[in-house]
Amino acid sequence: MAVVAHNERDIALLARLMRAEAEGDGDLGMLMVGNVGVNRVIEDCLDFPNIRNIEQMVYQSPGGFEATQKGYFYQRARERDKALARRIISGERFHPATRSLWFFRPDGPCPAQWYGQWNTGRYKSHCFFSPLASECPRL
Repeated sequence: MAVVAHNERDIALLARLMRAEAEGDGDLGMLMVGNVGVNRVIEDCLDFPNIRNIEQMVYQSPGGFEATQKGYFYQRARERDKALARRIISGERFHPATRSLWFFRPDGPCPAQWYGQWNTGRYKSHCFFSPLASECPRL
C-alpha cells in the first residue's frame, strides 16, 4: 500500500532524485534518500509546509535538493532505480533515514546537530537528521 499518492511520472522523478543524490552510496543509500523525500511529503512541518506531492518535494525552492540543479538529475530514470523508488513509496523505511527530513554530505564527521535537528546516523557519505516527534508527529 502506497504511503503517498503517485503516478508513473512521480516514480521516475523520485528515482532520478535518489540516483542523483546518492548513487555513489549504492542501493541502500539511494533508498535512504528516498525515505527523506517521501517523509517530506507525508509530514507538514518545519521546512516543508504545503509539500503535498512528489513533484513539489523534488523541486521545492528554497530548501529543496541540490541535485535538481545538475545535469545528471535530468537523465532518464533507469528501471532498477524506479524499482527502488517503488519500494519507498510502498512504505519501506531504512535507518537512519526512517524519520529523517534532511541529509547532507559533510567533509568530515557528522555533527550532532544540523540547524537544530538531531543526527540520527550516517550511511557512507551522508549524515541524516530527524525532527523531534513532537515537532513532526506524522513520521
